[in-house]
Amino acid sequence: MAQTMRAVDIKNGTGPATSLFLNHSVPKPTPRASDALIKTKCFGLNRMDLLQREGYYPVPPQAGKILGVEFSGVIEGFGSEAEKGFKIGDEVFGLAYGGAYAEYITVSTHMLIHKPKELSWEEAAGIPETWITATQAMYLVAEFAPGKSILWHAGASSVSIAGIQLSKVDNASAIYITAGSDEKIEFCKSLGATHGYNYHTHDWAKEILEATSGKGVDIVIDFIGQNYFQGNLDVAARDARIVNLAAMSGTKLPAGVDIGAFVRKRLRFEGSSLRSRDEEYQGKLRDTLVEHALPKMTAGEFQLPIEQVFPWEEIVKAHQLMESNKTKGKIICRVE
Repeated sequence: MAQTMRAVDIKNGTGPATSLFLNHSVPKPTPRASDALIKTKCFGLNRMDLLQREGYYPVPPQAGKILGVEFSGVIEGFGSEAEKGFKIGDEVFGLAYGGAYAEYITVSTHMLIHKPKELSWEEAAGIPETWITATQAMYLVAEFAPGKSILWHAGASSVSIAGIQLSKVDNASAIYITAGSDEKIEFCKSLGATHGYNYHTHDWAKEILEATSGKGVDIVIDFIGQNYFQGNLDVAARDARIVNLAAMSGTKLPAGVDIGAFVRKRLRFEGSSLRSRDEEYQGKLRDTLVEHALPKMTAGEFQLPIEQVFPWEEIVKAHQLMESNKTKGKIICRVE
């Protein structure tokens, strides 16, 4: 059996999208005791991949240097203590700490899901990171319950696409989103958003307060950070939860930010990262996804939008497309 494989690599270790290339002599991984060896069919892109490529992401020690955290493929082997219920030849998809941009990946069987026949390889590869992140942020961190209102920033991002649909099916009283174009706003409304605001042309914080008669929203899911910090405090209702998942606009707050709302409105602000969680925590979220969302995906009740599928030889173009911030759905690469 060949001891090397093909994988996406980065010239000089870090760099721009143009530094990505297909390396034909990467060591093939060997499964640990609880791992399966997967021959990859497709992998999904996530914004953390861009940060990791440039050397700005806190990669967990078990991740290795190969990019990618979500994939679909076929089981080719196991370690010595694999979870029961899987066998060689099974079609699966799953979540990994890293290594998905490769011909083969080893991953704990606790993070694998059987691929339903109703889902394509491309659709399956784009599910794990985005839907599990949305589930974690919404239910575990923000403590969503039916009847609460929620604001998803970056509404056309893959995590928010999942979150909008979860919010709708679980009876949110109102689902607000922000996005960078009117086209994206209409797209989000087609998924279930009740209100949308173009941040280029609208004062979203002011208009959400007007729409709620000054009450604000119960839950805010934010990926923007610095530029939205004050607005999030302003639109948060009393006892609201603000969940920060990223800081696309930066991490340092400008002078003049008023934090009085934390006490006045009894707010809770909490940051969260899925990738840094332990295997047991991620496994519980996998089970929630399988029980709560996967049946609706296979029935066609949840949409799984894909912006574009690339052959993995075009990984540079795939990363450049993600950097353009013009997408409405997942970017997927097919391993051929």
